[in-house]
Amino acid sequence: MSARPVDEPHRVSSQLELLFDLTFVVAVAAATAELAHHIADGHGLAGLIPFLQVFFAIWWAWMNFTWFASCYDTDDVAYRLLTMVQMAGVLVLAAGLPAAAGHDDYAIVTLGYFIMRLGLVAQWLRAAAEDGGRRRTALRYATGVGLLQVGWVLRLVLDETGILPPALRLPFFACLVVLELAVPRWAERVNPTTWHPHHIAERYGLFTIILLGESVLAASRGVQGALEAGRGGGALVVVAGSGLVLLFALWWLYFLVEAGEGLSERRHRSFLWGYGHYGIFAALAALGAGLEVAVEQGGHRLEVSPTALGYAVAVPVAVFLVLIAAVHALLVAQAALRPPVVAVGVAAILLLPLAAPLIGVTAVVVAVAAVCVLLVAVTIARGRRSARHVHALGADDRQQLQRLLGG
Repeated sequence: MSARPVDEPHRVSSQLELLFDLTFVVAVAAATAELAHHIADGHGLAGLIPFLQVFFAIWWAWMNFTWFASCYDTDDVAYRLLTMVQMAGVLVLAAGLPAAAGHDDYAIVTLGYFIMRLGLVAQWLRAAAEDGGRRRTALRYATGVGLLQVGWVLRLVLDETGILPPALRLPFFACLVVLELAVPRWAERVNPTTWHPHHIAERYGLFTIILLGESVLAASRGVQGALEAGRGGGALVVVAGSGLVLLFALWWLYFLVEAGEGLSERRHRSFLWGYGHYGIFAALAALGAGLEVAVEQGGHRLEVSPTALGYAVAVPVAVFLVLIAAVHALLVAQAALRPPVVAVGVAAILLLPLAAPLIGVTAVVVAVAAVCVLLVAVTIARGRRSARHVHALGADDRQQLQRLLGG
């Protein structure tokens, strides 16, 4: 197990990585469904914290594997088997999500997370044994991940035995999260791993598409629920269609920037870029839950208020827009999404649900989608103006401008 070259040509996701992602589809779908149930019952805020907690476990396990594979994907028998162990852990975690979200019972979730982390520790120990140049880095990863897994098990034991007061559950969780996030920074100080920027960008793009697909699936569940209640109609078609247009617009905005080139030129910003995707991914998953309930509400009435349901759609979209603009700005000198334009769009989106009692949830979803489509149109128009301006310059001026703008 030697490190793969950082500039390896034609590096793409392997079939094993794609299979690995499919197991996360199950986990994300389970988390989204539980949040949708809370929103439909009028307890969206109460379900938000458990959702963010379990989604952290999903995202962090996926991210750790992705960056490891970018450096050490040998695709031999041992590597495949240990990766399959991590897949099994994902499925166990997904099975425990209903108990975690509904009854604060994290036993099965912790077991699934333990299995995933056990497979990752074994991978790092193998890298330490076979890649002498980065032995200390690999050992730091294995040590950090292993010790923190002890911390997660300890948290479960203290909670199950009643030693950990309910008021300290969330602070204990937050402390472990901070330590988890610190492990890569600590380990990479010795000798950085040779992750491939274009491979990483592709992996994140694929997971974004998976989350958008989950939102489509969630919306279709809402349509099914409304039809089963015998309340289909024009409002149902409008809200479902608007939700689909909204997802198209978010896809367009995410892929405005070629992340591979940016990561290649600015490797020192990879931590901020990678960590910022927790909020992006969580927002897309939460949007799926909000759209499911909004579409279902288009067919029949639910317990949730129109304003709360409007914010279940608007807040995830606003978070996505803010964070996608931020991570794009990390990689390019001049971002396609201008901060003033994003600020105006986010403000409009967050104000729209206040009018939900008067105009209805369907109109709010339509308006949110319209704002996002407008943002796409603005970026396209601005990009065309910039292209015409660059084309009008002389060859020397054009090359100088491209260097200033990061290529």
